[in-house]
Amino acid sequence: MTNSPSLIADIGGTNARFALQTSAGKIEAITVLNCAEFPTISNAIESYITSPHVLSLGSVKIRKAGIAIANPINGDIVKMTNHHWEFSIKSVQNEFDLNTLMVVNDFKALAMALPSLSNSQKKQVGQGNVKNHAPIGLVGAGTGLGVSGLIPTGRGWHALESEGGHASFAPNSQLEIEILKFVFDQFGHVSSERFLSGAGLKLIYTALAAVKGLVVADINIPEIMRRGLEMECQICNETLSIFCEMLGTIASDLAITLGAQGGVYIGGGIVPRMGQFFYESGFRQRFEKKGRLSDYLVDVPTFVITEPYPAFLGMSALMADV
Repeated sequence: MTNSPSLIADIGGTNARFALQTSAGKIEAITVLNCAEFPTISNAIESYITSPHVLSLGSVKIRKAGIAIANPINGDIVKMTNHHWEFSIKSVQNEFDLNTLMVVNDFKALAMALPSLSNSQKKQVGQGNVKNHAPIGLVGAGTGLGVSGLIPTGRGWHALESEGGHASFAPNSQLEIEILKFVFDQFGHVSSERFLSGAGLKLIYTALAAVKGLVVADINIPEIMRRGLEMECQICNETLSIFCEMLGTIASDLAITLGAQGGVYIGGGIVPRMGQFFYESGFRQRFEKKGRLSDYLVDVPTFVITEPYPAFLGMSALMADV
């Protein structure tokens, strides 16, 4: 390959996903690396571009790159919230001799993918119908809690760069009030991300057991998921149910804040792993439970993103005119 493909990356607190866009709409050499295995982002990039997966494509000279990263982007220095990487955008651009390096919040990139998702790349949860040319909401739980949205403009869409996952958590049941009290004593301020994230699953599990006065096994997050989905552990199963309902509240808050009558999309790595459990959970019921605004929310559709690498699509859209 003698042309100049673009490097695209989607970097979260746990995984760094890389790919090459070799032509419009054609994404190849997708590789997922564990962030913890690399001291710096440059080490991860170097590992990817020198990997057999990339070298097998032939002679590749990358001149343009786009990085979607789980972090606010304010100026040249990026210091990740949920990982230890810290870097200068300009320094990375110079290190790899790039003409262009675009770095954006990962959920801004993910939001830009939403209008292009086909029915096979998303699955609707509950009722509601999309209103054309209306705002779209996006929320997703993974290592952290990402939030974004799309606002229609005369030229297409404007993606919001948001840190809404750090907004204060609001309980919506007596049990959630008790869970919040338990966690508040530890942290003082409790954001939505405290609960709606990988670490949040463990926190709900621990708090729920304490509230119920139970002694439970100290198990890791994947085991909580497994036992809950397979109905091996009542507390684990209830933890997942509470997680889904909390997410319903956050999604409905976003819907009424943005006026997201174009729908609210659920991204991140946790919900897709729940499979059918999520669709049968109390998520949608909680989404519509909004007092005087309930009738409004009944008409707002919600979707789970099932496309495994949607941020690549959004990053490609952002880089189209660069």
